Amino acid sequence: MDQVSPRDRSEAAADTMAGPTPESRRTTAAAPVRRRRVSLRLPLMLGGIVIVLGGSGYMWLTGGRYVSTDDAYVQAAELNVTTDVSGLVSRVLVHEGDHVKTGQVLFHLGEHHFQIMLDGAKAKLAQIALNYAAMQQDYLRMLRDVDTAKAQVDGDQADFGRFSSLIHSGGVTRAEYDTAHYKLLADQARLGALQEQARTQLARLGGVADSSVENFPDYKSAQADVAEAQRQLDHTVVVAPFNGIVTNVEAVQRGQYLNASAAAFGLVSTDDVFVTAQPKETQLTHVRPGQPVTITVDSYPGAKWNGVVESISPASGSQFSLLPAENSSGNWVKVVQRIPIRVKVTGGPADLDLRAGMSVEVSIDTGHKRQLSDIIP
Repeated sequence: MDQVSPRDRSEAAADTMAGPTPESRRTTAAAPVRRRRVSLRLPLMLGGIVIVLGGSGYMWLTGGRYVSTDDAYVQAAELNVTTDVSGLVSRVLVHEGDHVKTGQVLFHLGEHHFQIMLDGAKAKLAQIALNYAAMQQDYLRMLRDVDTAKAQVDGDQADFGRFSSLIHSGGVTRAEYDTAHYKLLADQARLGALQEQARTQLARLGGVADSSVENFPDYKSAQADVAEAQRQLDHTVVVAPFNGIVTNVEAVQRGQYLNASAAAFGLVSTDDVFVTAQPKETQLTHVRPGQPVTITVDSYPGAKWNGVVESISPASGSQFSLLPAENSSGNWVKVVQRIPIRVKVTGGPADLDLRAGMSVEVSIDTGHKRQLSDIIP
């Protein structure tokens, strides 16, 4: 056994009488703190889990209301200004980037050739009217000739009747009788010819002798020629069909010959501006026409425009491609389709212009609120 020296016993007794050391006091004080930490660890862990679950649930319940996509672009009604007549450009009245109003003149074609055509068509119309009036007068003359021929036939018929009663008594000779007979036949034939001419003339007049010249087919045809010549003359003045901004104006110069239907320059509408977005088909569950939309434009950070869902395409974008997707092969892979929707712009900053082709982001407020019953039967 180890022997304790009297000195060691005396030092231990002295330590006992002096009290606990600093190290023992620190160990004694830390014990309750450890116990508290151990007791709080489980509630804190459970509380953290509850907070995460509650926050996730709240985000899920409130997160299904808005449908957003950045696959969206500004669109506008666009037109390549053309004419339906051919001619030389005589004047261009707009410049690149000009704002134009509906009906504002954009450019002129040379009018001289078209004015000559119009004058010729009007002259032809007037001549047909004169010819129709002459035909009516000629028909009246033919009727008078028919009446005269009828009177002549009546006279011949009376003479031939008298000669027929006298031929047997010797009152007239056989020659006089034959002459009266042949004269009656000749006048009857002439009357028939005149009546046939009158009927033919009446047919040329459309069956009604006193009808207005406006009902005459040739007159209507000539009127159509005048209207066409006038239309062509009017279309030498090219006007804006809607409010917009002209572009690529330098493509048309004075003295240039434009063929009918050839594009002169572009016109982009400033009124019919809309947004075409292509969200995924899985995002359209609760999207309906008429729902409000918030639009942000990449070119104008911080600015917002208001809109409304105007229409939803009846088919996905791939259906209108030149080569639609082929799904009948054995290596088919399902791909989420995108359905185009049209958003009408209803308001926004007046000092900022939306230009066709700009990239935008849209957020559709569907008003839908998720319920726990959606995941818990």
